Amino acid sequence: MKRKILTMAMLLFSGVLFAQTSPIRDGQLQMNFGFGMSNYGLPIYVGLDYGVHPDITVGGELSFYSFDKWGYHHGVTNISGNANYHFNSALGIPSNWDFYAGLNLGFSAWNSDAGYNGSHDSGLRLGAQVGARYYWDRKWGINLEFGGGNEFSGGKVGVSVKF
Repeated sequence: MKRKILTMAMLLFSGVLFAQTSPIRDGQLQMNFGFGMSNYGLPIYVGLDYGVHPDITVGGELSFYSFDKWGYHHGVTNISGNANYHFNSALGIPSNWDFYAGLNLGFSAWNSDAGYNGSHDSGLRLGAQVGARYYWDRKWGINLEFGGGNEFSGGKVGVSVKF
């Protein structure tokens, strides 16, 4: 009887420890990909996050979208870097969830057959984001993010995979 109680207590304690770990460990790499929300089309993106601290990640992202407006075809390419703080440890959130917020800085390049290639709305963008992920197993998850100040003002939805 004592052995069963001890075994159950150890399992419960290990579950509590697992539940409060960071979703992306220090030194771990995660890839994100999916679709964005925009006033001008449906952007696609791919990005990487790298754990530099149990609660902090840094990363980069590449996105592209094209659309037709004003009788012309336009394409926008965006490359950016980001940093996020993950709230799991501070709030005791289980590691299969990931709640984060952060900043990003990127460059957007517009290309258009309207005659102003590379000049219309091209430039540096500073943005902020807040998001959440749900990992259905230790490696794969779904991501929803909202932000402003950049080409993804509005948000993104996608898939995340840890390496």
